Amino acid sequence: MSENKHRVSRRQFLNYTLTGVGGFMAAGILMPMVRFALDPILKEEAAADMVAVAQVKDITTEPQRFDFKVKVKDAWYESEEPKSAWVYKDDKGEIVALSPICKHLGCTVNWNADKEHPNQFFCPCHYGRYTKDGTNVPGTPPMHPLDRYEYKVKDGKLYLGKAKPRGGA
Repeated sequence: MSENKHRVSRRQFLNYTLTGVGGFMAAGILMPMVRFALDPILKEEAAADMVAVAQVKDITTEPQRFDFKVKVKDAWYESEEPKSAWVYKDDKGEIVALSPICKHLGCTVNWNADKEHPNQFFCPCHYGRYTKDGTNVPGTPPMHPLDRYEYKVKDGKLYLGKAKPRGGA
């Protein structure tokens, strides 16, 4: 009598077998897709590398534009992204490296480009202005100061990292 209770019919056996095989097949198909979607999220972000931009001896009190390239890894795609920085030494001799990206709509600012407002950064797109230290001029479109690059000096060279936002005016 106990043999009849634990006996599996052909129909149940086929049902269990096909469900198991179907489950393995579904897992085999779905696992690569899940791995593909989650892999970039689970990878550790590499520390921002510092890039050599200029010789410290070439930096003056007048802002100068320095162009450089940063290696960027976007998921599986690696490329070099061109960047720029306005670099100068302040009154104390400290190096200041500002991003040239206007905080209003992302246009590129230039130093001393507006004859009506000398010694300021000027955005020609919407007449945004910034003082020499990157602070936005009140009454102009930008609501925040220019971002500052992290920097370090090593062996007489200036290395720049990521641009960090500063507080609003």
